[in-house]
Amino acid sequence: MSNVTYGGQAVIEGVMMRGHKAWAVAVRRPDQTIVLDLNPVSSVTDRLPFLKWPFLRGVVVLVESLVIGVKALSYSAEQAAGEEEEIKGWEMGLTLLVALALAVFLFVVLPAGITHYAAAGVKGSLAQNVVEGVLRLAVFLGYVLAIGRLRDIKRVFQYHGAEHKVINAYEAKEALTVENVQKYPTFHPRCGTSFILIVLVLSIFLFSLLPAGPLWWRLASRILLLPVLAGVSYEILKLSAKYPDFALSRLLIVPGRWLQGLTTGQPDDGQVEVAIRALTAILPKEGELKCSIS
Repeated sequence: MSNVTYGGQAVIEGVMMRGHKAWAVAVRRPDQTIVLDLNPVSSVTDRLPFLKWPFLRGVVVLVESLVIGVKALSYSAEQAAGEEEEIKGWEMGLTLLVALALAVFLFVVLPAGITHYAAAGVKGSLAQNVVEGVLRLAVFLGYVLAIGRLRDIKRVFQYHGAEHKVINAYEAKEALTVENVQKYPTFHPRCGTSFILIVLVLSIFLFSLLPAGPLWWRLASRILLLPVLAGVSYEILKLSAKYPDFALSRLLIVPGRWLQGLTTGQPDDGQVEVAIRALTAILPKEGELKCSIS
C-alpha cells in the first residue's frame, strides 16, 4: 500500500472516493445495479506548487472538495432517480453558491448577529466569543439532528458509515470484501465532521483576538477570516490523525467520535458494496493493485 491518503463523501444512494490522481462515485440505481463515474483529479496545486504549503493547502483542499462534492451529488441525484439527463454547469454552480450562502448564514451570520444583540452586556471579547461559539455549535447540532430525521438523509448517513468502514479496512490492509469491511467501525479521524468541530472550537479563540466593533465589523471579520480558520483547522486535523496518541489529539478525537455518531449510520451489505466499488475504481489510477470484491 502506498502513502496515498484516501477520503470520500456520502452522496444520494452512493459514495464518492478520492485519491491524489482520481476520484470516483458509485451509485445504486433503482434497478439495483451499481453505476460508476471515474474522473481524474485536476488540482491547482499542480500548476502552483506553493499552494501545497501548510496553512494554504487546507483552503485549496476545502474548495476543491466542495467542487468535486457537488459534481458527485449531481451525478448521484441523476442516477438514483433513474434519469439520464446531465445537470448543466450553471445549475451546478448555482447549487454550490446557494449551499455556501446557506452555510455562511447559518454558521456565521446567525450566531454573530444573535451574540451582537443578545450578549452586548457580556464584558470581554473572549466571553462574547465563547457565547458566539456555543451558539454556532448549537446551530450546527440542531441542523444535523433536524436533517437526520429525514428518511433519505438517514440513508446518506448510512453510506457515510460505509465510506468510513471501507477506508478503515483498506488502511488496515484488509482485502476489500463486504464481510471484512463490516468488521470495522464507522468512525474515522479524518472525517469532515471532525474538521467542522475543530473549526467551531478554533473560531472562539481566533475571533477573540479581534477588537470589538459594530455588527458589520463582526460579520465581515468572520467571513474574511474563514480561509485562515479553514487552513489552520486542516493542519490540526492532519496532525491529530497522524499522531492520535497525543493529548491534544485525544481531546479532539473523543468529541469528533461523538459528532460522527450523529452523521454516520450502520450500513447494510449493499451499501458497503457500493463504497467498495468506488474505492477499488480509483486504486489502479493511484498505482495500486485492485482489491477483491465480494
